[in-house]
Amino acid sequence: MADDNAPGIQETFISHLIELRTRLVRASAVVLVVFLVLFAVWPGAAAVYDFLAQPMMNALPEGSKMIATGVITPFMVPMKVTMMLALMISLPWVLYQAWAFVAPGLYTYEKRLVAPLIISSSALFILGVAFCYYFVFGTVFKFINEFAPKSISVAPDIENYFDFVLTMCLAFGLTFEVPVVVIVLVRMGLVTVEKLKSIRPYVIVGAFVIAAIVTPPDVMSQLFLAIPLCLLYEIGLLLAPFFQKATQAPEETV
Repeated sequence: MADDNAPGIQETFISHLIELRTRLVRASAVVLVVFLVLFAVWPGAAAVYDFLAQPMMNALPEGSKMIATGVITPFMVPMKVTMMLALMISLPWVLYQAWAFVAPGLYTYEKRLVAPLIISSSALFILGVAFCYYFVFGTVFKFINEFAPKSISVAPDIENYFDFVLTMCLAFGLTFEVPVVVIVLVRMGLVTVEKLKSIRPYVIVGAFVIAAIVTPPDVMSQLFLAIPLCLLYEIGLLLAPFFQKATQAPEETV
């Protein structure tokens, strides 16, 4: 009996692998196209990096510039920045491909949850990155440059700057996903809203600990991360019951 089912199971497994490969190719193709447009057509890799560097340039004394210590760094770093921007722009499409792969195995009431989560996840991540770029960087870089002794000429290396900005943007982007995480945990039945409310004090302490680890050692940048994390946690607690009700399985009729 097991031998009779083996070919069918193998065919199903292979078909899933083919489907996964197709979704990965489609997602990668769009990311690549967006990257090529940004890199070679408009606005260009140099302009993309100049935009990323603008918060630091605004904080530096007039006439200051960043430095590149590597031979190919002036080419590689702008290319990496452009690739990250292409991935961010393509994020809704990438998440849609992930949803399309798992959708056939979902019930209708479960599918009603996925589409809002894809849209909200993309929007919240981009919102977190934008919040970091437009509000946090200005405060952080101004503080660092004002704190620096007058005998020091601040000239950041572009590769170190990219690593720092990438870490900060990922931290804020992932922080803004907290409502989605809360909703998913409640919807999957792993934890209840009441339980999440009861651990609120620990979440607040954890938010400030995380902020202290991933942000520079100044109070403002830590508050900029910890306070949104706490607020977004509360938003997740408010929205979780509505999502749970909207996506619950229909009651069986006798």
